[in-house]
Amino acid sequence: MNILIADDERAIREGIKRTIKRIYPEYAVDLAEGAEDAVKLMGEKRFDIVLTDILMPGMNGLEFMRISKRKFPQVKWVVISAHSEFAYAQEAVRLGARDYLLKPIGKTRLQEIIGTLAAEIREEGELIKEEELLKANLKYLREGVFQRLASGLDIGNLDLTPFMEDHLSFYLMMVQMDAGDKSVRLEHFIVENVLSELIERHGRGFVVSYDRQSLLGLITPRDPERIGQFQDEVKAHMKHYLKVPFQIVHSGLNNDFKAVPQVVMRMKQASDSPVTLLDAPKGSGEKAIDVALQFIKEHYNEDISLEKVASIVYLNPAYFSQLFKQKVGLGYKEYVTSLRLEQAKQLLLNPKLKVAEIAEYIGYQDMRHFTQMFRKKYHVTPNEYRQQQNINILLASGGTKESQVK
Repeated sequence: MNILIADDERAIREGIKRTIKRIYPEYAVDLAEGAEDAVKLMGEKRFDIVLTDILMPGMNGLEFMRISKRKFPQVKWVVISAHSEFAYAQEAVRLGARDYLLKPIGKTRLQEIIGTLAAEIREEGELIKEEELLKANLKYLREGVFQRLASGLDIGNLDLTPFMEDHLSFYLMMVQMDAGDKSVRLEHFIVENVLSELIERHGRGFVVSYDRQSLLGLITPRDPERIGQFQDEVKAHMKHYLKVPFQIVHSGLNNDFKAVPQVVMRMKQASDSPVTLLDAPKGSGEKAIDVALQFIKEHYNEDISLEKVASIVYLNPAYFSQLFKQKVGLGYKEYVTSLRLEQAKQLLLNPKLKVAEIAEYIGYQDMRHFTQMFRKKYHVTPNEYRQQQNINILLASGGTKESQVK
């Protein structure tokens, strides 16, 4: 039994491993610090059970599971969450996770889940494994042939008839990422799985790796008139998931498999052209945080959750939270609270405004909560702050504390 534990907290992942090895010493247990490490390990080894934390930097556990399920259908998924993330755990179960573990993780509960899943895997038997292996080998063989063809390499005497019969007419799409010297293993995995899923949704086809930073998709759409919709969906999904600049190059309608090398060469030349701008996603790097900060300043008095703002800049919440703190120096909630309270200080200088009105204006429906937050930050209540400022104004203008009392 091969088990993978993906969690960015070292103490948790190593603690789970110790517990499993103590109860099931014959099981092999691998550890990953996040989704990128997990993807690497899953590409090298067949895992039966994967336990993944919900909130991890880069890609959260729900997205990791959803994207991976297509490529690794045999895996039994278990999500790890804190009580405050319980809604995410419920969503994970809806997405296909077999169970969830709440922190702090109890040894009895862990043993129960692993035991149940191990029993199911044994019942499924070796036959299913052999069938899955056969399907995977046929898939890799087919895609390997097309990859060589697309790259202009010799395919020997291999017969292209099955391709031609399945795809009498087809479109090609190249997704190219630009991450410099940074590894794009995780991004590569994302493109392969998301693009494959969208191809299956709109027709039939497959995705192959063209080079380290490029992937090539082939699609024969069920409805050729909706190819534009497919292309728009691909772009939207790439903007949501990818955290590096990228661009997408489309071919027109093709009817000749033998012309694929020439078509791909033209697509590659177009993507390499210096006049072709890489389509940097709204959710990439500092640009995403700049957009988010502007949005927050314009809507700070509304109900703007971290999840809502993250979705506006096409980032998953965990990754957005990490980037935000790196750039701003404050956590998202702390920043919004500080912005609201600074505005409250300005409004309190206007004696015509009631404190309750100010609280509501800056986004607090509960005046008691507003007062608590204000006192916590400035060590005085809003009314005390207003009185202090009135005194300071009088003193600055030559008045006295006594004249104000009168």
